[in-house]
Amino acid sequence: MSSSNLPASANLYWVPKAYEEVVHEIEIKRSRFIAYANRIDSPEDAKDILECLRRTHFDARHHCSALAIGPRREVQRNSDDGEPSGTAGVPMMEAIMQRDMPDGSNTLSDVSVIVVRYFGGTLLGAGGLVRAYSEAVSRVLDGTPLAKRVLMQKFVVTTNAADAGRLNFDLRNHGIEVLDTSYGPTSVDIQVGVLHQPQAISKLHETVAHVTSGSAEITMADSDWVDEEGQAV
Repeated sequence: MSSSNLPASANLYWVPKAYEEVVHEIEIKRSRFIAYANRIDSPEDAKDILECLRRTHFDARHHCSALAIGPRREVQRNSDDGEPSGTAGVPMMEAIMQRDMPDGSNTLSDVSVIVVRYFGGTLLGAGGLVRAYSEAVSRVLDGTPLAKRVLMQKFVVTTNAADAGRLNFDLRNHGIEVLDTSYGPTSVDIQVGVLHQPQAISKLHETVAHVTSGSAEITMADSDWVDEEGQAV
């Protein structure tokens, strides 16, 4: 399983920005190659999309596919769907894996591409098929808006009621996301999320220490992948 050019920290990767289908068609020697790109969360999502396209394009000869899911593209699948072995699914997969992202990496994931082929009567040969399927995927990805997906580390900051209001304000003012605030009988728990990066975590500790004079307690919670706002291209 390839993970080409994944960042060493593996704390970010790129995904289609929205769950909206992007379509692009190319024609080569009268064969039509209609490419569909979708954001997915699971192989089941891709299966549902493929089944829908099979119904829509019931008269097409091939419905070839490739997908990658997860921050390290832990799940990868592809299918030639009747084309000669290695002429469709593999080049489609490579078009995903080698796709250049805005930060210079090759980290596109959580994506399904399906290429529907209507045979035009002229054989393209193995090389021609590889080029056609690769181009179809590259073209549809050219038109797919992208978003950066980042690993958010959650913390619970426990402080007293007197400091809670100011702390809540200062955390937001320093770009730290406040996820929840829970008031107890003697203390207040503020759940926050920061990028899973040393500088972001240090900023959290510094802000809390400054506002509460070091009296607050910071507890690490779970982490989660989220789309970074304002990072669509």
